[in-house]
Amino acid sequence: MTMNLDPAVAARLKRNEAGLVAAIAQERGTGAVLMMAWMDDEALARTLATRKATYYSRSRQQYWVKGETSGHTQYVHEVRLDCDGDAILLIVDQQGAACHTGTHTCWDGDLLLADAS
Repeated sequence: MTMNLDPAVAARLKRNEAGLVAAIAQERGTGAVLMMAWMDDEALARTLATRKATYYSRSRQQYWVKGETSGHTQYVHEVRLDCDGDAILLIVDQQGAACHTGTHTCWDGDLLLADAS
């Protein structure tokens, strides 16, 4: 299934050398930052059309719909482009774990700095 991104949106994107833009998924109910993945124009177009978070896997060189095999789906409520056009924010309802390690968020560990209070 090939989908084309609205040219006005595509013109605003600042892609890396591989043609990808960072996409951050944030949980609608809690505000928790869940994960970061990559999107190209087609992944973004698919996400906008279906409300199913669709990303581009750099390692597998293919598209993947979050939860397609795991059942840990992301229903997309909002998609926002940052002021520079180099990052996308998805506001989602997360079912199950967002992280491939099985945790709810990819930021559950490795706290590098925290307030002492």
